[in-house]
Amino acid sequence: MTTATLAADAWSSAPAYAAAVSWSGQHDAAVVLKDGKKALVAGGADAASAAVRQSAVYDLEQNTWAAPVLLGTARQLHALTLLPSGKVLITGGRGGPGAPALATAELYDPAEGTWTATRHPMAAGRWGHSAVLLSNGQVLVAGGSTVRPGGTVMAVRSAELFNPADETWTAAKDMTDARTGHTAVVLQAGKKVLVCGGSVPVGTADDPALAFCELYDTDDKTWTPTGGLRRPRSAHTATALSDTTVLVTGGRAPGAPGDGSFDPFARATAEVYNLTPGTWQDTAPMPAGRALHRAVSLGSGKVLVVGGTDDVRNEAGYRSALEYSAGAWTQVPGLAEGRWGFAAAASGAKVIVAGGVARAGLAAAGQGTELTKTSERRGSGS
Repeated sequence: MTTATLAADAWSSAPAYAAAVSWSGQHDAAVVLKDGKKALVAGGADAASAAVRQSAVYDLEQNTWAAPVLLGTARQLHALTLLPSGKVLITGGRGGPGAPALATAELYDPAEGTWTATRHPMAAGRWGHSAVLLSNGQVLVAGGSTVRPGGTVMAVRSAELFNPADETWTAAKDMTDARTGHTAVVLQAGKKVLVCGGSVPVGTADDPALAFCELYDTDDKTWTPTGGLRRPRSAHTATALSDTTVLVTGGRAPGAPGDGSFDPFARATAEVYNLTPGTWQDTAPMPAGRALHRAVSLGSGKVLVVGGTDDVRNEAGYRSALEYSAGAWTQVPGLAEGRWGFAAAASGAKVIVAGGVARAGLAAAGQGTELTKTSERRGSGS
């Protein structure tokens, strides 16, 4: 029994991705296609922090990557959303540091293996935003960052709705708070969306993290503040445990807390949100903190947390992996190559991770950021 469990949990090597790319957003990394057997990754940043046009589909059963397909526009910090038709919508992003926010959007057709620009762009360019599918078949795009006329970066409150039927955009009500790099989780089959955390640029080296959370109601088309996180978080993860509960893990540490002490480590804490009554409760902390990691649902209230880092400036990516279930964490076999800012997707017990940052700063021996092309899979049964 033990041997079988370890074999199922173990990671094995998968073919390398088309290029060494990192994905450091919350909604940009990967989506499982409608058949549940393949995952799409697209865009991202190269080692020089420039956006790329590569995209490719990984077959979770055959352990193969299809030939790369180029996006119409290179983009990073975008958002990917699976539509009811099986197509995938990619929205916004930017070309690199200092580049303007993109208002363009494209659709991937898995039957044709092509990207096509939507008939209409978004009303406003943005990166670091969220984009999720609602119960009515529309996509809610919210928040993110843009550039002021003077060149400084600002977070936005605005939101838009995409209608796949005619590829049009309509304005949605603004969020209660401006935010970027936040998480958005669909609850009650898309009738509610929980948005939590993120940050707001204020012109300092490290943007302050947010604890504010709010709910979007698809039927009423309104935003309503809900219970705040017990700790402000950015570069965290949020994963639905059920139709009414969400697990949030990790995130960047807040830096100097103002009492003379200093916490250099990423957060190890975790919290669970309950839609009724709209509050957060602490759950068991992880053995150690991490940020810029990935968390994927394994079904039945189980979540796999993998990779991440403590400090993006002088650090190597983590290899460790954890499984959350019923309020407890279990250490499971880790990655062969540590990474953060990578792509991850799960279909049932099968998980694929690809690319990401392996080392930066001193950990990279002063040679600049090192990205990886490697991929690994879990739950293949091999």
